[in-house]
Amino acid sequence: MKSKTSSLALPGKLLRHVRPSDLPAAVDLATRATTDVIDITEGVHQAVRRTLGLPEGEKHGRTSGLPGLVYRGVRSGTALIGGGAAALITRLLPWIDNPADHPPPSREREAVIAALNGVMGDRLHAIGNALAQPMELRLAGGRVLPLNQPEALRTALADASPRLLVLVHGLCMNEHAWQRDGQNLGDFLAHELGYTPVYLRYNTGLHTSTNARELAALLQQLTHAWPQAIESIALIGHSMGGLVLRGAQAYGAEAGHDWIAALSHLVFLATPHHGAPLERAGQGLHAVLASTPWSAPFTRLRRLHSAGITDLRHGNVLDADWQGRGRFGPGQDRRMPLPLPPGVACHAVAATLASSRSPLADRLTGDGLVPLRSALGEHDDPVRRLRFGKPNQWVAWRTGHLELLGRPALAERLRDWLAAPPPD
Repeated sequence: MKSKTSSLALPGKLLRHVRPSDLPAAVDLATRATTDVIDITEGVHQAVRRTLGLPEGEKHGRTSGLPGLVYRGVRSGTALIGGGAAALITRLLPWIDNPADHPPPSREREAVIAALNGVMGDRLHAIGNALAQPMELRLAGGRVLPLNQPEALRTALADASPRLLVLVHGLCMNEHAWQRDGQNLGDFLAHELGYTPVYLRYNTGLHTSTNARELAALLQQLTHAWPQAIESIALIGHSMGGLVLRGAQAYGAEAGHDWIAALSHLVFLATPHHGAPLERAGQGLHAVLASTPWSAPFTRLRRLHSAGITDLRHGNVLDADWQGRGRFGPGQDRRMPLPLPPGVACHAVAATLASSRSPLADRLTGDGLVPLRSALGEHDDPVRRLRFGKPNQWVAWRTGHLELLGRPALAERLRDWLAAPPPD
């Protein structure tokens, strides 16, 4: 008789962190990681053979002769064992796992999945891995809004106000990032200004433009289902989340979405509008590794970085910013200029570890991840410069990238900004 309990697989407490249904996805990841290591090893081996005048195999970076046969055998064996193990576990899951018995996931589990998606979420999505995070809109408390279930959605939004606030987290994070040092910006603004906060959870390893398009469509769906006429929509994005919001606004306007007319405020918190130096430093390391035949195979490690991470090099927002260009080449900043939208109150918050402005603090140090100039939209090229008015800018001194979200002064600043009407 088929088991209907999950206790045969893992204890209930452990199930908050790990699910039996994770195992096939984990085995698949382990198999692919092992294959990547084999590829790097063979690449180094062939680089040494090349200096001895020995020929390559059928593909660049592959060995020929007996070594090539061995590597092919190891690679095939890894795929066979990994695929077989994943298939076996999948067949056993109905007997050892019952999703109805799962307790709520722990914060630790959700944090690991968020980080995994940030680092390699594009690959997870491409291969259909179960650990790939779908885009979801959630209410305070973590309840997922059932956008495709009208009756359930109406029930979930029964107490919604006519003022909608959407908060979008950054790379490798989830909606829990908004809860920091005892402060939740969504809850605070709901209490102070009567907003109904909705939190986005998404796969930060995908291209920012991909997430932007999907978010624009979700907001269209959400606003159509809202139980009353929406008076105003405020969007707040932290870090990468700000890039996603700029793209969502652009794509929503391009598609003629109804929610664009209600958009009153756009707030960017520590957003790398013009990129982040850490990603550019990673690109420099990639170039160094590629410069010698012995280290070139290790550039594969760099290529494991997600599309979302490489978008942070220059602050890509639109499809045109990256399509048709290699993600790992030495390419220059060729983004399409995207000005701030008219008729919307746009605000920029920057954090910096420094106590005052200086060339080093502005262009490099910043909050530890995002330079101050990038967060404020400043750029040497006037066409790329984002023209936030001085009253619409604020700098948190001696503050780190994540530390910013817990600053009471930030909450007060946002309250004052969102309380003011948008420009005509």
